[in-house]
Amino acid sequence: MPSFKIDTSTAVVFVATAPEPKVKNYATGERAVNLEGRPLSVVGLLVSDEGEGNLLKVVIPENGFPEGLVPGMPVKVIGLKARDWDNVIKGERRQGISFSAVALTPAA
Repeated sequence: MPSFKIDTSTAVVFVATAPEPKVKNYATGERAVNLEGRPLSVVGLLVSDEGEGNLLKVVIPENGFPEGLVPGMPVKVIGLKARDWDNVIKGERRQGISFSAVALTPAA
């Protein structure tokens, strides 16, 4: 499925939830990795732009964010993309939008 770039150049972005490991298989505890084999984490971000705020769960490579990210910290998002998904999970068809980014950096 195609992915779409999201422009955050005018947005104010805050960490909403600290990074947590992204799990690929909950039964085995296997951690998700990207195409380069780097472990992935999920970070909750509050993105506010043009009077609208959204809470996004964003997947980021573990080496793509600084240590010590805590809720409330302002950050800049590098390479934010959205991708729609469609799966059958436990016999139920589910759909949604997933978000990923190349990196997070502290806001100036």
